[in-house]
Amino acid sequence: MKLRNLLLAATLLLMTACSPKPQQKIRMVWIEVGANFERYASSLDNIAADCRRLADGGYTHIVVEVRPTSGDVLFCSDVAPQLREVALWRSGGLQFVPREADFDYLQAFIDAGHAAGLKVLAGVNVMVGGFRCDAGCRGMLYDHPGLRDWAAVDLTFGGLQNHLDDSTTVGGRFLDPANGQVQEFLLDMLADVAAYEELDGVVLDRCRYDDYAMDAGYTEAAHKAFCDYLGRAPERWPVFEEPGHIFLDREPDELEVKWLTFRCKTIHDFVARAVDRIHAVRPDLKVGVYVGAWFSEYYRSGVNWTSPKYPLALEEETFRWATPEYQATGFADLVDFMLLGAYCPADNIHGDVEKTMEGFAKLGAKRLCGEVPFVAGPDIGNQPGFQNGGRADILPEIARTMDGICDGCFIFDMCYIRAFDYWDALRN
Repeated sequence: MKLRNLLLAATLLLMTACSPKPQQKIRMVWIEVGANFERYASSLDNIAADCRRLADGGYTHIVVEVRPTSGDVLFCSDVAPQLREVALWRSGGLQFVPREADFDYLQAFIDAGHAAGLKVLAGVNVMVGGFRCDAGCRGMLYDHPGLRDWAAVDLTFGGLQNHLDDSTTVGGRFLDPANGQVQEFLLDMLADVAAYEELDGVVLDRCRYDDYAMDAGYTEAAHKAFCDYLGRAPERWPVFEEPGHIFLDREPDELEVKWLTFRCKTIHDFVARAVDRIHAVRPDLKVGVYVGAWFSEYYRSGVNWTSPKYPLALEEETFRWATPEYQATGFADLVDFMLLGAYCPADNIHGDVEKTMEGFAKLGAKRLCGEVPFVAGPDIGNQPGFQNGGRADILPEIARTMDGICDGCFIFDMCYIRAFDYWDALRN
């Protein structure tokens, strides 16, 4: 009996030793420039202290935004201008606040993050180049008048308008994705990011058309490229003749489908070039993309983030018009990972449809067809029910729900973890 018990114990010990350990789920935090500027822009100590606190709380990855919508950067670059000012909220509105330090912001997070045991990814806003508010205009498009043709052009109620001529809208100013010079500049800039030898990954954000959505993209460069795509001049320009941030509330005609496909193909082809350019510098560097999980509306931004295997027209009523050419613009197979912003009210955790966190993740898994690892999760500061904090009670349930569907939980943004004391809320 004793011998049999000893043999059984030895067998169990051997099985335990040989069994693979369960893979740790990702806990990823986005660190936006403006929202965290005063805490980190000039303080190595604050960066190190908060990286340690995140690691102690069970977080595993940070995405350090190093190019905000102004288009200026917080890393060493031979082509992109250094960021010196950021618009922050003050009494009376947005005011530009200077960065006083000159240390390498990205390298500081790499050093501090790795010392704490975190993976460090660089978040890069891509198709942007300026910022405007009542306090003034900043960024590469404003600083260099010769780059006017690089700016987005949108259909407005006043006709076609260059983004730089918009004197009322507060926010980022977008670049033209169809402009070859824009693409070359962005590829050179991404190569500079990839040159950071210890960086764990790059995340492309705002790799899309601008916030005018379906009214966006009517530049001279786009017209020429669209003519080349069609093999002829389009019957009308702009293709969609009525402005106003519209959704598709009718069946698009053939030219409109071609235009929607052309925009998605433009983004698809740029993502392919960006991945190749980054991997040419660092073959081992992971390249990912952030997208909003609300895919049923994402055609408005010129983005198809699904797998090209995903039969859009069959699976999604919204895309019943989608041709095989449109389906082929899916770029999930091009990247190493994806971040899905499952942004919705705090009470909308469970469900099978969009506008719930679980539904966003489930539909994301379906649309990605297993092509790529992905994480999904909430905006814990701006959505209804989250704005005033005090929701540490539901964050573990959100994380468990995401864990059951994808590769972990993604949180936007670091400033809310700090403001609402969510340091330990996602601890396993």
